[in-house]
Amino acid sequence: MSSILAGTPLNKALSAALENRRRNGYLRTIAEDPPTEQKVDFSSNDYLGLSRNPKLREHFLKTLGKTEHILGSSASRLLDGNSPDHIALEKRLAAFYNAPAALLFNSGYDANVGIFTVLPQPGDAVIYDELIHASVHDGMRASRIPPALRIPFEHNSVEGLKDVLGNLLAANPPYFTGERSVFVAVEALYSMDGDFAPLAEVIRTVREYFPAGNGHVIVDEAHTNGLLGPKGRGLVSHLGLEKDILVRLNTFGKAFGSSGAVVLATPLIRNYFLNYARPVIYTTALPQFNVVSMNCTLDFLEDGTGEALAKQMTDIANYCRASLTKCIEAYPGSKMSLVPSEMVGGVASPIIPIVVAPPLPLALYFQSHGYMARQIAFPTVPRGQERVRLCVHASNTRKEVDGLVEVLHEWMKQQNFGASKAKL
Repeated sequence: MSSILAGTPLNKALSAALENRRRNGYLRTIAEDPPTEQKVDFSSNDYLGLSRNPKLREHFLKTLGKTEHILGSSASRLLDGNSPDHIALEKRLAAFYNAPAALLFNSGYDANVGIFTVLPQPGDAVIYDELIHASVHDGMRASRIPPALRIPFEHNSVEGLKDVLGNLLAANPPYFTGERSVFVAVEALYSMDGDFAPLAEVIRTVREYFPAGNGHVIVDEAHTNGLLGPKGRGLVSHLGLEKDILVRLNTFGKAFGSSGAVVLATPLIRNYFLNYARPVIYTTALPQFNVVSMNCTLDFLEDGTGEALAKQMTDIANYCRASLTKCIEAYPGSKMSLVPSEMVGGVASPIIPIVVAPPLPLALYFQSHGYMARQIAFPTVPRGQERVRLCVHASNTRKEVDGLVEVLHEWMKQQNFGASKAKL
């Protein structure tokens, strides 16, 4: 059967774009027939292992069995998709995170698009870390803020932030006098580099540069929610900065072992999003079983289970980073490196990127030996910074780490990087 696109300009354009990515090694695909054999997981964002935790599964199924409505919500929250369970969960989340109000979104992507599309008003500016998530960029592009007032600063550099803010104020006096707002967007933990934001310093800088109170910080806690802070409340709560952050985004698809997201803000901002944020207005609400799932994970966090699992994850992450460092240092000819990261609040970053070009051969070698690891290539990361990103979990063991590092040793030898100077 001939394609409806055959011979059309669109067919030519799409095919050329995909061929260009294939030729340069950047073509994205998904397996149509995913392998059924289980590989050791060093790839997913299931940092606490909760998505496969048998006790959480049992708790979820038991709770689900006592719930009257468990399937789809059938409509937008603003029509018939709202329920007492959605409202109760939002109130519980607001109390848990010590926030004035909470609003559920279907995903972290939807939430960021909603936030950055509608919250900045005409004439405002958005300053963002250069490694901010793609969803923030998509929100900014759809906003009323022109490109000249959407300004990046050097990743995790407070001095870089000060330079950008200083230049902005010098060229635009209304920002200093408080007539217009400036939003500073950061992530608590960056998914590609695995490093924590210097959040306290960012807030002090914003206060210093905007004494009129018109500087606002927005924090994406996607990779710290459930992992860091008291009972897994995140970096903001760990630092006690809940009252200093205008908007927090916490997602549930990573350490929480579920899906969905919540935006934590003031009641005024919540009401504004209900009226203007299209990802809330024009989408079907989270299904009831998703609401049950979030509540069950909250139960596990509140009883201390999450903190115990975060401690296990930290032990494995530190062991993995040390073992990988020793291996890479034994092959100086490889020119490979790990992106550095520090512990915060006694918790290590679960994300350990191995910078290697090209990354695909190493990722496939890991996979062929039973270890799931993925390449991260351009355009997700800058050219020259391609990597194999490892993510460790509370459920990983030191034996599994040892096996992963042994595979890396074997791959290094095959690349003729020189004989290892260190023993396993």
